[in-house]
Amino acid sequence: MSITNVDSSGLQMSLPAKAENVAVVRHAIAGLAERIGMDEASIADLKTVVTEACMNVVVHAYPESETGLLEVRAVPDGDGLTVAVRDFGRGISPRPGVDRPSLRIGLALIAALSSSFEIRGGVERGTEIRMHLPLAARPIVDAEVDARPGPPVPEATELTVGPAELVGPVLSRALTALAARHEITVDRISDAMLLADAISAAAPRRFDDGHVRLSIADRSDGVELKVGPMATGAAAGLRESLALPDLGGSLETLADEVRIESDGAGEYLVVAIVAGG
Repeated sequence: MSITNVDSSGLQMSLPAKAENVAVVRHAIAGLAERIGMDEASIADLKTVVTEACMNVVVHAYPESETGLLEVRAVPDGDGLTVAVRDFGRGISPRPGVDRPSLRIGLALIAALSSSFEIRGGVERGTEIRMHLPLAARPIVDAEVDARPGPPVPEATELTVGPAELVGPVLSRALTALAARHEITVDRISDAMLLADAISAAAPRRFDDGHVRLSIADRSDGVELKVGPMATGAAAGLRESLALPDLGGSLETLADEVRIESDGAGEYLVVAIVAGG
């Protein structure tokens, strides 16, 4: 993740600024909103403003020949949810051939549905849009958007989620949204959700700060979930937590691939669900 400073609870996502990824963001944030008790009307507004903000990044932030980075942060408080959508492109400036009113209408809709709405950035400095739903806005950070160069665009959807009770709904919704792109049967998607629930229950104990770091990647044949980096031995412990001792089996049989990887940052538990598996 290119943003590592997380409040006591919340969600962070880094992913390529592509239209098909907007649904992943929307599902993940809706899962978080449901978990903190946001009502249906507010969640509907939340989905709309998040979609508009992310589509502004997809359509306007980067040259048509480039795939840039989309960063999203969501922080719950006692009154609702503050969401920040960030790009590292050329600022609020429509592409040639894209009508300027489309940008104005999108931002106006965000402002109308949010209890607080703010844009920061500038030409060639990127843009950050912040909004709070439903009331009592709280800024996520106090610093102005700086002119730092954009971080590299990840190949996978990267998330940092905490505290523990938020991991399950966020992971399940994001994983399902990605799996739906492939010809994966309903039964296999159900298997993926069961695995997500089991991993979500055990994973927070493997991270010292309680914030679970993971990524979900498209493969040509399905989706791949990677949990980590974790300390040495933690990935094996997470894999062992999938065991069902009373039944003499393990939930990892629901996956098509389960393995442990490591690099200089730590260990990872990798789980794959493929079409036709």
